[in-house]
Amino acid sequence: MHYDVVVVGGAAVGSSVAYHLAANPDFKGTMLVLEKDPTYQRCASALSAASIRQQYSTAINVEISLYGISFLRSIGERLEVDGDRPEIGLHEGGYLFLATPEGAPALKAGHEIQQKLGADIALLSPDELTATFPWLSVDGLTAGCYGRSGEGWFDGYGLMQAFRRKARSLGVAYEPVEAVDVIRDGSRVTGLVLADGRRISCGTVVNAAGAGGPALAKAAGIEIPVHNKKRMIFTFRCADKVERCPLVIDPTGIYWRPEGDGFICGLAPPDAEDPDSTDFEVDHSFFEERIWPFMAERVPAFERIRVGRAWAGHYDMNAFDHNAIVGPSPELKNFFFANGFSGHGLQQSPAIGRGLSELIVHGGFRTLDLSPLRFERMAENDPVKELKVV
Repeated sequence: MHYDVVVVGGAAVGSSVAYHLAANPDFKGTMLVLEKDPTYQRCASALSAASIRQQYSTAINVEISLYGISFLRSIGERLEVDGDRPEIGLHEGGYLFLATPEGAPALKAGHEIQQKLGADIALLSPDELTATFPWLSVDGLTAGCYGRSGEGWFDGYGLMQAFRRKARSLGVAYEPVEAVDVIRDGSRVTGLVLADGRRISCGTVVNAAGAGGPALAKAAGIEIPVHNKKRMIFTFRCADKVERCPLVIDPTGIYWRPEGDGFICGLAPPDAEDPDSTDFEVDHSFFEERIWPFMAERVPAFERIRVGRAWAGHYDMNAFDHNAIVGPSPELKNFFFANGFSGHGLQQSPAIGRGLSELIVHGGFRTLDLSPLRFERMAENDPVKELKVV
């Protein structure tokens, strides 16, 4: 069987690529998406905190998310199938980045970039923080940046399924099978070997395999510095009201946001305590010892909480610069990367899908130039110097 394009990985990024390609009027080919786990129970799209922000320190990431929020706001129209409009519960509750005197210069520099690109972000003094968020302790803080619109959270699983359903309605085939090997002929990929023993030929391969991305790249003879990192999310309810709470990023790195009638929170461990991982076990002492005490200092109301369920998922972390690898391989021109999103895959999936569809169909970007995320930047030692990695 031959397909013009095979997308390996059918979660949010892979299904966005499939949708944008199928919806491109200049694409006339056949397409197959391979997804080894059709239940999506353990994919990052289903287990993440599912949020979107414009508060980045690099223009490319701000621009990617500006398109992302535009897409999410109009998802019902864009991804409608037979009159059924998807609903992802987009809540533009905003992000609130807090800064100590040491972090304030970087916060302000990022704010200038965001403002120039049209993001609706307010820079607040400690007094303004107190007036806006009276439940917040500003001890030790110099400033905060608050997204008045265009930032918030949504149903990540719903977005993924909406992409998938729309792509299938446009003729994209999905198969629940893993790609285990890559067939090369010189500088081109000519096919894939599947876990059930079948071989399929193809004109283009898109590696959107998430945690499986490095193995697929290695099968093609290419190494990418992407590692599987476990992230835990904890839920709790608060006895006292904490009204109009955005998604808060504390200087400690701890984050929290509303979820239903409670909250979710988390923290990335330090590098020395962050090994590659494939398990989904939750360490509840991490919340009790590393998150709750510091979170309660910032929000005194959080001293009285009831802890709820917790879960773990995985980020495909790009160890080079914590930004995605997007675009063709310099060795294999018909092998495209969509890997290493480092926790930003859901919010970046609309722009990445659109950009890769343009590369595949037109040979270049037509809307947003995603070349800063090119594969070659690693060999060139040209990292995307994003300071706001959460």
